[in-house]
Amino acid sequence: MDATLTWAEFEKVWLCAGTVMRVEPFPEARKPAWKLWVDFGVHGVRKTSAQIRALYEEGDLVGRQIVGVINFPPKQVGPFISEFLLTGFPTEEGVVITTLERTVPNGTRLA
Repeated sequence: MDATLTWAEFEKVWLCAGTVMRVEPFPEARKPAWKLWVDFGVHGVRKTSAQIRALYEEGDLVGRQIVGVINFPPKQVGPFISEFLLTGFPTEEGVVITTLERTVPNGTRLA
């Protein structure tokens, strides 16, 4: 690891807590994926596609608080527009999503 960031650079990334409100299949995706709608409080409800089907069923996600990067520009993913990046850790079994140990208000930024 040779790239370091300044605090000012880190502050530009909006890592925020949000609650998964809705999950739908994304059959058009090249790799198995879900469409997620997440409530980020004052930042609104945003949607994304996530290749997390290897480890998560729909029922595992609805109501769960996750961490997302909400200040990337929207990205076209096939016929779907992704409005935030769901964070997680890649493993041999699949991506393990970043979740919260305790509930915080939706939209709270990581500090």
